[in-house]
Amino acid sequence: MSVLPDLHQQYLQACQNLSQPENPFIARVLQEADKSDNMKLKKGITLKIAGNNHLVPVQRVTDEDLQVLAFVLHSSIFVTGLDLRYNVLTDVGAKHMATLLQENSTLQYLNLMFNDIGTSGAELIAKALHRNEALVYLRMTGNKIGNQGGMYFASMLQINSTLEKLDLGDCDLGTQCLIAIATALTQNKSVKAVNLNRPLLYSQEEETTVHVASMLKNNSSLVELHLCKHEIKSFGVERLCEALYENCSLRYLDLSCNKITRDDVKFLGELLKRNQTLEILDLNSNRIEDDGAIYLSEALALHNRTLQALSVVSNNISGKGLVALSQAMKTNMELSYIYIWGNKLDDATCMAFSELIQTGRLKPDCTDVEPYEVDGHIYLAELSHGLKKHYYWTPSYGEVMNKAANASLAVGAVSEYL
Repeated sequence: MSVLPDLHQQYLQACQNLSQPENPFIARVLQEADKSDNMKLKKGITLKIAGNNHLVPVQRVTDEDLQVLAFVLHSSIFVTGLDLRYNVLTDVGAKHMATLLQENSTLQYLNLMFNDIGTSGAELIAKALHRNEALVYLRMTGNKIGNQGGMYFASMLQINSTLEKLDLGDCDLGTQCLIAIATALTQNKSVKAVNLNRPLLYSQEEETTVHVASMLKNNSSLVELHLCKHEIKSFGVERLCEALYENCSLRYLDLSCNKITRDDVKFLGELLKRNQTLEILDLNSNRIEDDGAIYLSEALALHNRTLQALSVVSNNISGKGLVALSQAMKTNMELSYIYIWGNKLDDATCMAFSELIQTGRLKPDCTDVEPYEVDGHIYLAELSHGLKKHYYWTPSYGEVMNKAANASLAVGAVSEYL
């Protein structure tokens, strides 16, 4: 019979052995982990040592702290997730993490978002994943690993066959590594979700989008793709839509914060008429205007019955386009989540969405507006619901209970850690 580990006691002992001071934040998290029901039931637990989102300030995790923690976890079989977001880890800490990834065979989820890891740290972590056969989900979001750091992960994707989700958003990726990643994903059969948001692109030729589109024609395993802030315009949208006529696996497409106009949405409208797999479409912060909203509403009302969530937040749409989308929801019962804040919410829009909510066609948790009345007039207030409500943070008091308030969790979850 295996004995339950005492992580807190092991941590204190490791601090002594390595002559490092105790970090009270880590100590508290390990104490709570020792008392958790999952630990008692010998189930996997996630250590949440995030440096943000705490009611009281915490002592953020340093490279030296991570060295001690990695020493404790290298043989742990019950810790399957490690959340170290918003700490002060550098390339030195990445070296300790790479060592842990090489030694630990049970860690499935690792969140390093918004630390200070650079190119050399990215190289160490990526090369550790050449041999690691346990990690399923890695978030490097916000670490400025640059184009060369992205190249190390592209090389890793040619070798690793375990990783299912990779988040390299806000990592200062360049054209070269985006093309390399797209090329690697043409052959990789294990990755189900990839985030390539906000690269540093210095060309208007959309060559990276062309390579991503080419990958989508050949990849049959990718479920979720984020291309936020890729400078995608008409040419790129057309190439992506052409690819998605042939792709039968992608369920979540994020095209937010691009340069998609009303004319470009014609391609997306035609795609929605024929595509039978796409479930979430994020067009947040483009400029599709009324005509674009009408193209989408026609496709959704008459043809498409697979899309479940649509975001058209901040797209310069007025009442004409928004009312058309609301009318589409009356005939399309599959479309359950719609986000419209940041557009021109006139009286007709307020009445239309108020009616959808009051009749029960649109559930209050499944949109980002809430009706209220003043002096006999209906208005809409903003709610914090959306496709990415918990992208940067999760509640400090426990699990995300209301998944309906975040459509990407409610609709597009790939597995436990995705």
